[in-house]
Amino acid sequence: MRIFALILALLLTGCSKPANWHMTDISGAMPKLSFHMSSEGRMVRAEDFRGKVVALFLGFTHCPDVCPATLANLTDMAARVNNPDLRILFVTVDPDRDSDETIAQYAKAFSPQVVGLRGGRNELAQLARTYRIAYGVDKGPPYEVTHSGAVYFFDREGKTRLVTTDTSNAAAMAEDVKRLLN
Repeated sequence: MRIFALILALLLTGCSKPANWHMTDISGAMPKLSFHMSSEGRMVRAEDFRGKVVALFLGFTHCPDVCPATLANLTDMAARVNNPDLRILFVTVDPDRDSDETIAQYAKAFSPQVVGLRGGRNELAQLARTYRIAYGVDKGPPYEVTHSGAVYFFDREGKTRLVTTDTSNAAAMAEDVKRLLN
């Protein structure tokens, strides 16, 4: 009888369902969050956000649609999470037009949990290369900026955990982020 119970327990353990995420789980597929950029005129590093769950999004303040919609959705998600240990990092891909002051004001207009970051060309290129984020600036005329819509999520240790290109379901994102916070 004991052998039968042990076999049954092992079979049930093998049938357990893996953790399901609403966003795409990329744990272990990319390096830890790493950057050196400015925020409100002072240098910050990825390590400054350790202990927090971080959402990383690259865009620009003159973006007519994707950036404001994505940041609004991320702000909605943050309100649903309702935890001070969540930060949304908004990195400008247009540092020539987005000054430290401009990006900071733009970010704070969405939420105090949104942090505007600005790096030089090298820092920005390194961040984008590390996380495979495409962007481009053509000063034209016309002046055109393009960027991907991916949002990366990092756990409290800075490890890359989730990615999404669809931020329309704030409730689902909030569920995933709450799991990362626990």
